[in-house]
This record gives sequence, structure tokens and C-alpha cells, in this order.
Amino acid sequence: MTEKEKMLAGKIYDPTDAELVFLRQRAHRLCLEYNSLPETDERRPEILRELGIICDSAVFQGPVQFDYGCFTTIGANTFANFNFTCLDCCPVAIGENVFFGPNVSILTPIHPLRWQDRNVYLKSDGTATDREYARPITIGNNCWIAGNVTICGGVTIGEGSVIGAGSVVTRDIPPNSLAAGVPCRVIRRITQDDSLEIHPELF
Repeated sequence: MTEKEKMLAGKIYDPTDAELVFLRQRAHRLCLEYNSLPETDERRPEILRELGIICDSAVFQGPVQFDYGCFTTIGANTFANFNFTCLDCCPVAIGENVFFGPNVSILTPIHPLRWQDRNVYLKSDGTATDREYARPITIGNNCWIAGNVTICGGVTIGEGSVIGAGSVVTRDIPPNSLAAGVPCRVIRRITQDDSLEIHPELF
């Protein structure tokens, strides 16, 4: 297996591999370019395509930061507010009509818990590297991820769920759930009782 194949398969990989370094540096350069442009600039969607992000009518307010970009898929009509970060060392799948508040972080990378396994070491050629792996993240259609949420590797957020501001999501959230906290936990199901039709005071 190549180091990229190992990374995407959730195995320990070498982040100093030449192919991975090239892909990361390219993505970081393109993100810098994207962030320097006005929101209405027609080149922004082109940069997303060049990043390799598979998306359809998604809007990123910016600034954004993708580690690779090409390992992320995004559904139609998804919107991300300021400071969206996606470390897509494993596949990230974002559904349609997903709303992201400001300062949301999607973090697939995982480092070993023991420092003896985690610390930087020298390869036989003298290059410094470390051991890391990653887990995929999936966010279903019609979710709202509020501001300052961190989503950790290996998590699936079910369709129609809302994640409260400041949450750290470390485990799966079932569909149509209101969840919040550190760590994030389900508070209750979202039901017809939450419909705007029965809240005239909001109009």
C-alpha cells in the first residue's frame, strides 16, 4: 500500500511521504488563494474544484482551511460560515443542506495516546516524522452544526440533527436529534412540536 492508501484506510501512515506533502501544500496554497478573494469573486468555485472538493452549489464564507480537500465530498446547498476547518486525512462526507456556524472544525486525524508512540522520531534517512492515523467523518443531509463545534474522527451525525454551539462530538449522533455538550450528548429528538407553524411568536 502507498502511504496515501494507508492514510485513507485508517492505518498508521507516514505524513512526510512525498505524495502527501505535495497534496497538502497544494491544498494549503489554494486555501490561501481562496481566502484572499472577495466573497463574490467568480474564481472561488474554480479554486474549490481545483482543490478536488466534490461539491454542488456549496458556499464557504471563508476563511477556510482544508488539509487535502480532495478527500472531502459536499452536497448541494451546504453553507459554512467563517473559519471552517477540515482536516480530511480520511474521507469526509457532508450531505446536502448542511449549515455550519463559524469556527467549526472537522478533524479526522488521530494520534497515539502513549507519548512513546506519538512523539516525533527520525527515519533511517534522517527525516523527522511521526505516527498517526485517521477515521472518516460523515454528516447527513439537513444538519445544522452551530458555532465553535469540533467533530472528531470516526463520527457519523445522522440526517436532520442539530449540534449545539461549543460541542465536541466524539461519538455518533442519531438522526433528528438535538445534541450538545462536551462531550456531545443527545438531549432529545427533534419533532413536529419544533415546527415554526406552532410558534407564531417568532413572526
